[in-house]
Amino acid sequence: MEARVVRAVQKRQVLFLCVFLGMSLAGAEPLRYFVAEETERGTFLTNLAKDLGLGVGELRARGTRIVSDQNLPFLLLNPLTADLILNEKLDREELCGPREPCVLPFQLLLEKPFQIFRAELRVRDINDHSPVFLDREISLKILESTTPGAAFLLESAQDSDVGTNSLSNYTISPNAYFHINVHDSGEGNIYPELVLNQVLDREEIPEFSLTLTALDGGSPPRSGTALVRILVLDINDNAPDFLQSLYKVQVPENSPVGSIVVSVSARDLDTGSNGEIAYAFSYATEIILKTFQINPTSGSLHLKAELDYEAIQTYTLTIQAKDGGGLSGKCTVVIEVTDINDNRPELLLSSLTSPIAENSSETVVAVFRIRDRDSGNNGKTACSIQDDLPFILKPSVENFYTLVTEKPLDRERNTEYNITITVTDLGTPRLKTKHNITVLVSDVNDNAPAFTQTSYTLFVRENNSPALHIGSISATDRDSGTNAQVTYSLLPPQDPHLPLASLVSINADNGHLFALRSLDYEALQAFEFRVGAADRGSPALSSEALVRVLVLDANDNSPFVLYPLQNGSAPCTELVPRAAEPGYLVTKVVAVDGDSGQNAWLSYQLLKATEPGLFGVWAHNGEVRTARLLSERDAAKHRLVVLVKDNGEPPRSATATLHVLLVDGFSQPYLPLPEAVPVQDQDDSLTVYLVVALASVSSLFLSSVLLFVAVRLCRRSRAASVGRCSVPEGPFPGHLVDVSHTGTLSQSYQYEVCLTGGSRTNEFKFLKPIIPNLLPQSTGRVVALQDKKVQTRIAAAAPLTGKSSRTWKPTGSLDAKEKTAGSSEEDYSLQYF
Repeated sequence: MEARVVRAVQKRQVLFLCVFLGMSLAGAEPLRYFVAEETERGTFLTNLAKDLGLGVGELRARGTRIVSDQNLPFLLLNPLTADLILNEKLDREELCGPREPCVLPFQLLLEKPFQIFRAELRVRDINDHSPVFLDREISLKILESTTPGAAFLLESAQDSDVGTNSLSNYTISPNAYFHINVHDSGEGNIYPELVLNQVLDREEIPEFSLTLTALDGGSPPRSGTALVRILVLDINDNAPDFLQSLYKVQVPENSPVGSIVVSVSARDLDTGSNGEIAYAFSYATEIILKTFQINPTSGSLHLKAELDYEAIQTYTLTIQAKDGGGLSGKCTVVIEVTDINDNRPELLLSSLTSPIAENSSETVVAVFRIRDRDSGNNGKTACSIQDDLPFILKPSVENFYTLVTEKPLDRERNTEYNITITVTDLGTPRLKTKHNITVLVSDVNDNAPAFTQTSYTLFVRENNSPALHIGSISATDRDSGTNAQVTYSLLPPQDPHLPLASLVSINADNGHLFALRSLDYEALQAFEFRVGAADRGSPALSSEALVRVLVLDANDNSPFVLYPLQNGSAPCTELVPRAAEPGYLVTKVVAVDGDSGQNAWLSYQLLKATEPGLFGVWAHNGEVRTARLLSERDAAKHRLVVLVKDNGEPPRSATATLHVLLVDGFSQPYLPLPEAVPVQDQDDSLTVYLVVALASVSSLFLSSVLLFVAVRLCRRSRAASVGRCSVPEGPFPGHLVDVSHTGTLSQSYQYEVCLTGGSRTNEFKFLKPIIPNLLPQSTGRVVALQDKKVQTRIAAAAPLTGKSSRTWKPTGSLDAKEKTAGSSEEDYSLQYF
C-alpha cells in the first residue's frame, strides 16, 4: 500500500515538474525536481534533453555534466539517453536537518559552447522518524494549594521529520486532575502544558504517574512516550519571575569555548527553599545541549562548543527558573551568530583542456567556480591571474569563470604555461587561495627548416676517390616531433648542362655531401648547386641554401714546351752571330703547365750543353743568352737541353732541346737539313757550311753592304730605276712582314722584302728593318731556298713565345719571266722563327 502511495506521489511530482519546468525556463528560474527521501538508487527523475529543448546527441556533444557545491554524487546523468537518475538513497534529515524545504542546488554545465543552467533537487520528507523525549521520565512538584487551571510546562519531544510528518499533538493518560494543552512557540515548534483540573489534596493523593504521548502528523502517525511523575507539595505561592521575557544577543562565530554568551536572571518573592532558584534548559534540542551550558545558580550561559556561522546562524533557547517549592518561570534567549572571515575562498575546477594546439584562436582552457562559505563582504571574491600570460579570465553566472586564451600561442616560445589563479575575498583580513594549472602547448608545423648558413663553400682536391665525403650542410627546425625531422635533397641545377647527378650526392638524413666521381681541376674548377631541407609536417615546409664546390688543384700535369716544338720533326736551329756580346738573347723557351698556383710556377735551368759555360738560361723566364764572348775556337754547332720544372709537390718536369748555330754574319747562307736526314748527317753538313762560311766571310760582308745600298736606292726611286723593287711585267709591291706581338718577342718588328727585277734568280737581294729602334742584334737574312718559292728565315734578338712559325702568302705570283724551265709556279711564303 505504501509503495502504491509513493508511486502515485511520484507521478504527481513528474506531472508537476513538467508544468513547473516550462514556467521556470520561461522566467529564467532554476529547474526544479522533486524526490522523496529514501527513494531507491537508480530511480528515473527526468529527461534533461526534453527539459532543455535539446536533442540527446546535441546534449552529449556539448559535454554536459552535473556540478554541485556539496560535491555529493547524488545525481547521475546517462549520456546515452540524457536521463537524470538518482545515484543514491537520500536521507533528508541528514542532508538538511530541520530546514524545510530541503533543497539541494546543482548546475547543468554545457561546455561546447559554454552554458550553465541552474537546477535544484527538493527532497520531500517521509514519516520515517518517531517523536522522542530526551528524558524518559519527567518530574513535577505541585503545591496542593495550586488553584485549578494552573499550567505546568512539560518537556517537549523531538521529531526529525518536518512538515506534516513532524510533531503535531500531545496526549496524556486519562485522569480526573490533569489535562494537556498544546501551544505553538511561533517558530514551528509546539510544546505541552499540564493543566490542573481540580484542587489537589496531598493527603489523599500524594503522587501521580501519568503517561505523556507525543504524536506526529504522518500517515500512519508515529508516537513517543514519557513518564510524568507528579509530587504534591505543600504551599508555595510565588513562582520565579524573569527580569526579561526575551533576551537577544549577538555572538561572533570565533568566540572561544567557555566564554559567557549571556546571563539571565529571575527572582522569587518566597523565602527559604521556596525562594531558591535553579536555572535549567527547557525542552532544549540535542544541538543546543551540545553547544551551550548554563550555570544553574548564576544563570550564566556559556559556550560548550565552537560556533560556526556557515552551519547555524541563529539559536533559540528556553531557560526555566525553578524555585525550591517547584514553581518555575521561563524566558527565551535568541542567540545570533555573526560571521567573521574565517573561510578561504574555494576553487572548484569543472574542466581543463590540455594540451592546446598552437596558433589556435580563442580557446577555453578551464572552467571553474569560486565558492566562499562566509557572508557579506567576507563571501565576495575577486579572481585574477598573472599579467604576463596570454590568457584572460571571463566571469560568468553563479560565480563561474572561464580561462580563455587571449591570442594564438607559440610553442616555439613557450612549450607550457604555469598559471596561478588567485582568489581573494573582500573580508577583513582578506583571505586568498591560489590554484596552479599547467597548460601544455602542442606543436603545429609553422616553422620551415633554417640552414645554419645561407651559402656553403666546400673544397675538394682533384683526383679524389669516388664517394668521398666533401662536407656537410645542416638545417634546424624549431618545431618538435615529426614536424622537426629534416630531410635533405639536391635541387635541380639552374645550369642544364651541369651533370649534378653524376657529380655529388647527399645523405637525406644528415646532410652529408659526397663526390660521386673523381674531379679534374683542369676540366672543372668550380660548380654550384642548391640544396633543399624539408620537414615531415603536414603540409611540409622547406628552405634552400647555395652550395659552392671549389676544386683544388693537384700537381698532376707536367710542363708542356710550346717553343721550340718537341714533336720529333726537324730540329729548330737558332743562329747566333759570333760577334754577339755577352747576354745576347739567343732564344726563349716557352712552356706552360695545365695546373694552377704554385703547381704552375715554372723554372728553367740548363741541363746539358755542348760547351758548358757558353750559354745560360734565366730561371724565371726561360731566356737563353750567351754567357761570354764567342771566339773562333768555339764549335759552330751547339746542342742545349733545357730542363723546365714546376713548383708542385712532388715537382714535375720536361726538357726542351735547342740547336744553336754560330755564324759570322746573317748574309751567310744557311740551309736547314732535310727532315729525313739523320742527326749525324746534319752535323756533317753543318760543318761543311761553316767551313764555306768562314772561307767566304769577306765576300759575304761586301755583298751585304751592297744589298743595303741597293735597298735604300730602291725605296727612293722604286718606279724609275731598273734596279727598283719590281718584277719585269709590273710592280711587285713589297710586303711588310709584321711580327708585332706574335709569339714571345719583346718588341715589334717589321721587315720589307723585295725581289730584283733582272736577276732571273729567286734570291732576295735586301732585308731591312723598318722600325729604327731595333736592338743591334736584330738582323735578318733572306735566302732563296728553291725555285719559285721563297722562304725567309729571320733570326731575331727577341725570342718567340707563341707558335714556332707563321706563314704569309703574297697576293701575287712570279711573272713568267721569273720562272725557270721545268719549274712550276708556287706561292711565295715567309717563315720566321
